[in-house]
Amino acid sequence: MDDAALVRAALAAAREAGPDVPIGAAVFGPDGALLASAHNAREELGDPTAHAEVLALRAAARVHGDGWRLEGCTLAVTVEPCTMCAGALVLARVARVVFGAWEPRTGAVGSLWDVVRDRRLNHRPEVVGGVLEAECAALLDAFFAGHRDV
Repeated sequence: MDDAALVRAALAAAREAGPDVPIGAAVFGPDGALLASAHNAREELGDPTAHAEVLALRAAARVHGDGWRLEGCTLAVTVEPCTMCAGALVLARVARVVFGAWEPRTGAVGSLWDVVRDRRLNHRPEVVGGVLEAECAALLDAFFAGHRDV
């Protein structure tokens, strides 16, 4: 699968977000098979850690077959991961991160911070950003336009 197809799977998950900010994530195995996908569910679950990436990583780890290690796997997400999610994907040993929209206020894979490429860490995944960026950003813009006072 190409990177755009990976991000499209994350977009499909984002569109299921209900009351939450529409961010989606999908984890693909080394063979390209979809292992898991999830959307933000902080409001839905009342859990501050229920970001799409964390939920997708947890679900993928249950089916991947190597315990918590997701070596060789790719995480696709609609928005640049935050610090918590960047740390989680590094600890999960994800091989690649592919994301759509950059997040200059909280992004931790190149915008505000670059957690995943810190040379002090023992694992540094490949990062590809800006894939289907306009489509991913439009989903967020539409959500926040509906939540602002006019």
